[in-house]
Amino acid sequence: MKNKLLTSLLTPLLLCFAVQADEQKVCHMDDECVEVGQWQLGLALGYGERSNPVRDYDDIPIYLAPTLAYYGDRWFFDNGNLGYTLADEELFSVNLTTSFSSDSAYFYRWDPSNIFISGTSQLSSTPSAFTSRFQAFGAEPEPVFNELEDRKFTLLGGAEAFIYTPMGIINLALAHDLFDVHSGMEAKVKWLYNLSWTDWKFEFAAVANWKSEEIINYYYGVRPSENTYWSERYRAGSGTNLGLELTTQYIMSEHWELLFLVRYTDLADEITASPLVTESYTNTYFIGTAYRF
Repeated sequence: MKNKLLTSLLTPLLLCFAVQADEQKVCHMDDECVEVGQWQLGLALGYGERSNPVRDYDDIPIYLAPTLAYYGDRWFFDNGNLGYTLADEELFSVNLTTSFSSDSAYFYRWDPSNIFISGTSQLSSTPSAFTSRFQAFGAEPEPVFNELEDRKFTLLGGAEAFIYTPMGIINLALAHDLFDVHSGMEAKVKWLYNLSWTDWKFEFAAVANWKSEEIINYYYGVRPSENTYWSERYRAGSGTNLGLELTTQYIMSEHWELLFLVRYTDLADEITASPLVTESYTNTYFIGTAYRF
């Protein structure tokens, strides 16, 4: 299943590299630039779903995908994230910014990560990492849990940099828990490539997202009230999620466009080893019609 999904994402990427592409711009494409001092508003209506790897939690349906952004000379607001630009040059930019944790989105239907799916962006079997780690002992009990406790939402804050090259945009980011919910850190390396062809726009991305052990233990660790045995048995270290993304837009008019989005994330072994996690990957898709005000 995973190989088929990876192939479906990589195939259009390889085909598009065979097409002569426009030179990369700082704003990607002219009509995607947010004019300084003006709000950018948009709303996509359609259907999508984010698979949920946490046991006892349902997959998350997506019907609306709003876009809300404002850029001043230095300060900006972009789909719920607040930032300040430290440097903005032709080949790079550096910002201080906030961001949402993707992990809390599995526990809350209305988490911001489940609403602003455009960002700035199923198998029900026991994961292989869990099986290989514990099954060899032959005496481990089946993971049966009481009702899971809430995992709190938090906001991350840190710095990010964008490096603009002819072969795409490189995004580097480092963020820390601002509300001291888990006191963890995240680091991200993301490569983006934009391509336009007549009325079509394509954005491809590859992501590596490192999470500290504090984050993984907070969201995927077992509380004593949930299961005493597994609360002592499972202790995770830091880990890295790997992902691929494809966003496709078809421009129908000045305001209307069709939107298709698909994302695949291979979860870190330290996450899939948790007895709370029943899948080794997650995927998100959305297809709909978008209106830009």
